[in-house]
Amino acid sequence: MARPLPIAVAPGAAPGWMADAVRAGGGEVVDLERAEALVWGSPTRPADLAAALADAPSVRWVQLPWAGIERFVTVIDRDRTWTCAKGVYAEPVAELALTLALAGLRGLSHYARSRSWQGPRGRNLLGARVTILGGGGITESLVRLLRPFDAPVTVVRNRVRPMDGTDRVVGPDELHSALAGADLVVLALALTPQTERIIGTEELALLGPSSWLVNVARGRHVDTEALVVALRDERIGGAGLDVTDPEPLPDDHELWSLPTCLVTPHVGNTPEMARPLLAERITANVRRYGAGEPLLGLVEPELGY
Repeated sequence: MARPLPIAVAPGAAPGWMADAVRAGGGEVVDLERAEALVWGSPTRPADLAAALADAPSVRWVQLPWAGIERFVTVIDRDRTWTCAKGVYAEPVAELALTLALAGLRGLSHYARSRSWQGPRGRNLLGARVTILGGGGITESLVRLLRPFDAPVTVVRNRVRPMDGTDRVVGPDELHSALAGADLVVLALALTPQTERIIGTEELALLGPSSWLVNVARGRHVDTEALVVALRDERIGGAGLDVTDPEPLPDDHELWSLPTCLVTPHVGNTPEMARPLLAERITANVRRYGAGEPLLGLVEPELGY
């Protein structure tokens, strides 16, 4: 009988359900110095992770807790196998993206702030032209959710290849043409140096006065000052933001008061939603690692995600 895979769960404050997920996959939870793999339970603290790995040369595989790895890029090396939560949170985040899109396009940001009966406003998502930046799990889930709306979908992604349910997939070099005329733009891409402030003054100018921007990825994808100007001057229809730059958004920030801006506090994936999803991923990867099978959510260091 094969021995259980020795896996550490760290740092010390990591939740106990992560250890349970390791055991469910056939692993044995051990101290770091005995571990062949490490499940890192903190979405931050990269310096602590680097220090832990420096004292654990036997660790060959590291599982990170979030889909985004921008906090850990300076720690990730090519000597170990790294996995993250790519795709784990796709369904709840895509659901919120659709929620923000419908609320924005149908004028709920305006109605929710009203104190008297208002006239009609808003437009349909039905048949709307949708552009999504990013080609990962969130986009795959969102495209499926959009099918009943008969909305033509363009996806902008690094690796141009067909995606089920889309009308067009293009590379970053065609970003501006994909934005021009879009009724809804959704940001669902990884944060890298190339995608930071990918939406700025020039890109917002390509949208129309009824177009909505929805960001469920990272706040730094958007030039906040440029967005404030576009919203204030009614150059676009509005913005639904689950992430902001800065984050948390200060209480006195103008985005809170703009009538065509909906802000949610980075709740596309709440802890209650995340726990069973991440536990399932940890268990699956422990089983796969022990069986010598390909792991889920492999990090590609050269791409930064």
